Amino acid sequence: MTSVSSTPTVAAAADNRPAPSARTVSLLCFATMFVIGTDTFLVAPLLPTLADTFDVSSDVSGWMVSAYALGYALFALVAGPLSDGRDRRRVLLAGLVGFIVMTALCGFAQGLWTMILFRFLAGVSAAFVSPQIWASIPVLVKPEEIVRTMGFATAGLSIAQFAGIPLGSWLAAVSWHLPFWAIGVASALLWLLLARLFPSVPGRPNASGNGARSIPRTYGTILGAGRLRWYLLGYLVFQTGNFEAISFFGSWFTKDFHLSVGSVGTAMMAVGAGNVIGSLFGSRVVRRLGLYRSLLTAVLTLVVLYCLVPLAPNLPTALVLLALVMMVAGFVFPVFMSILQQQTETARGTVSSLANAAMYVGTTVGGAVGGVLLADVTGFWGVAAFTVAAYLVSLAVYAAAGAFRRRPAVRPEGAGA
Repeated sequence: MTSVSSTPTVAAAADNRPAPSARTVSLLCFATMFVIGTDTFLVAPLLPTLADTFDVSSDVSGWMVSAYALGYALFALVAGPLSDGRDRRRVLLAGLVGFIVMTALCGFAQGLWTMILFRFLAGVSAAFVSPQIWASIPVLVKPEEIVRTMGFATAGLSIAQFAGIPLGSWLAAVSWHLPFWAIGVASALLWLLLARLFPSVPGRPNASGNGARSIPRTYGTILGAGRLRWYLLGYLVFQTGNFEAISFFGSWFTKDFHLSVGSVGTAMMAVGAGNVIGSLFGSRVVRRLGLYRSLLTAVLTLVVLYCLVPLAPNLPTALVLLALVMMVAGFVFPVFMSILQQQTETARGTVSSLANAAMYVGTTVGGAVGGVLLADVTGFWGVAAFTVAAYLVSLAVYAAAGAFRRRPAVRPEGAGA
């Protein structure tokens, strides 16, 4: 059985510069995921203004949000295998150039279709950026720093989720063009930092992702690996339950606690703060428990919390419980990503892309199911029950794959179950 190891010195030797500290890598990962995440959520508060500007209906205007997600989801599946055989620094910087240009062009859009095109291409560009972050972390930092560094990247996404909407609103109060240009400028500054500080992360010599023809072979290798394919399935089930609940926190606040739209936004910011705390400080728990015990403990804790949430007698209690939920979720996300990345050395970009695709699929399925359950079942019981069931199924998949059994080392992809 072959163990997978982290080699932080490889990147430094490749471009003849000192290896960056774990803190520097953490901050670069945080900044990159914050910029990408903020752009994802930036358009939502602009939709009424953009609908009036482009003279389209509100239902059609939603495509300006969906176009970005669609571009990201489709091309993430291509970006991962193509990047695995290449220097991740070059792929990261090239993808960020495209992201800068397309996001800035959104501010110059003359109509609905040009906006949709630029948003789609911005999503395509982002699909080449994010996987390089997740795939580079196990190479750039020591094994004991991996979860902590992934926690910083997760925190960047978490803050973007509840900061993107108010940020877009404040900038749009001046002009709807300004949010896109502001993100473009911030991304350009980030590119300069990455170009100066982010080291070379060469692709593995035996990686199969060196061309378009190799993409089916790459996925065949990964999905044919017994443990890894089951871990990806368990992660998909987990994220389906996760986003099924998260997507309807605000709707539940309105339905049962009669909050206004503005109050829902404030409540979601309070809940989201828990996610940031879990992302930043969860690595301390992982150091005590280890990856797999942390995963088991966190998911079981989420099961208990979601059993309590529907019992909340008032809004403050609900907010406290959901903040705890988000804190544990923020802690467990880097654990999931670390376990997935630990299974391979040659296809980490592809694994990151599959994990991102699983999140989008989970969001889509969860959104469809959660709306029905919230409408047809009293309170939050239906939504919470589905989430609890998904979490338990996810744990069962991981357990069946041997995640919680003791073993001396990790078997890389292609070596069997």
